[in-house]
Amino acid sequence: MTQKSAALLSVILGFAVSSAWVATDTIAQAQSAPEREPQVRPRSAPPSGSPGATPPRRSDVPGADVHGRSAPRNELARPPGIDKQAAKKKPAPPDTPEARDKALSNLYAQLATSADPGEAGPIAAAIETLWVQSGSDTVSLLLARANQAVVERKTELAEQLLDAVVELAPDFAEGLARRAYLHYSENDIGRAVADLRRALALEPNHYRALDGLVAILREGGQKAPALKVLKQLEQVHPHWPGIEDKLRELEREVEGQGI
Repeated sequence: MTQKSAALLSVILGFAVSSAWVATDTIAQAQSAPEREPQVRPRSAPPSGSPGATPPRRSDVPGADVHGRSAPRNELARPPGIDKQAAKKKPAPPDTPEARDKALSNLYAQLATSADPGEAGPIAAAIETLWVQSGSDTVSLLLARANQAVVERKTELAEQLLDAVVELAPDFAEGLARRAYLHYSENDIGRAVADLRRALALEPNHYRALDGLVAILREGGQKAPALKVLKQLEQVHPHWPGIEDKLRELEREVEGQGI
């Protein structure tokens, strides 16, 4: 696996463990809120590194959550001041596909209009918690084992497990997205793109899949299509790390191709 492949693969692994406490509260609020229409947000946020700009959250470290914090894979420590009784009162995640879809719709609307990375972080954590909810204990177990196999660099086993996930749950976008990154790490670009497009057909707002597709298109010299997908990503997640710089770079590259 090349360094570049490992870096992109880590994107999909970086949210295998998310901030469960923040995410659960945010999901509960999204479930109870009326559905919101997504609004187009102008690109007015200060670029990364400028005065007043909040540094983007890191999500590209395997085993870290969307805030860049390391956490044990199977057990998250309770935040300070939260006791066991308080933990028991945490609201349950959506228990039906309809409830999950409603929560996601509200969360995507909140993410698209978030003011800065600090506000976007907990919303993204909640979204990613819902992404991995397959509705099947078997599929969830296979996905977890596949993730562990990737961490241990057992690529063949990981591929077998993800193939099983996709076969059992062909409409589960997360299984397709993770298999796409595995294909990419093995330089199987055609299958990676196919899985990413299938994932996006099921979950058009999957900003990590959008980011992966941008990277592949850009590496393949398809600058204009990459820019188009990147603009989609900006509408979904305006505070995606480094997006302003990527937009400026791709816009210059596309303009250069037209000369």
